[in-house]
Amino acid sequence: SITDGQIFLESDLFFSGMRPAINVGLSVSRVGGAAQTKAMKKASGSIRIDLAQYREMAVFTQFSSDLDPATKEQLSYGEGLMELLKQPLCRPLSMPEQVITLVAATRKVFLGIEKKKIKPFQTGLLDYVKENYPDIPEELEREKALAAELADRIAAAAEEYKSRC
Repeated sequence: SITDGQIFLESDLFFSGMRPAINVGLSVSRVGGAAQTKAMKKASGSIRIDLAQYREMAVFTQFSSDLDPATKEQLSYGEGLMELLKQPLCRPLSMPEQVITLVAATRKVFLGIEKKKIKPFQTGLLDYVKENYPDIPEELEREKALAAELADRIAAAAEEYKSRC
């Protein structure tokens, strides 16, 4: 996305493999959202806040061993988001692939999947949707918008794929 604002980089993120290592909680952009499609904006709506909460929680719980189930779930969700946002060099996802991934992520379909298995699961999910629900990426590409009904279909397809794994 295009940026006009301030970006805060964080060495902890960089050394954990997140590149660019942008702290989304502190960074400010006035243009980024304007450069996104409506589908991308809708799919990624809560992710900025979710990641900021995850980073804060990760620091807060760093030295704690006795975590309640809700905290463990939030940490697992944040770790999954961080993993999903990593893309291989020179192989970006298409807009429909990004939206499908983000909808599945924000609907917490990736919860319960080991961190090292998240990227293979994502690849399998995208292949599954292309093969079994080709109308979903086609509609995203054509409309550039994400209606609630389409988001529900994406989430249902993702849950269906997860149940088959």
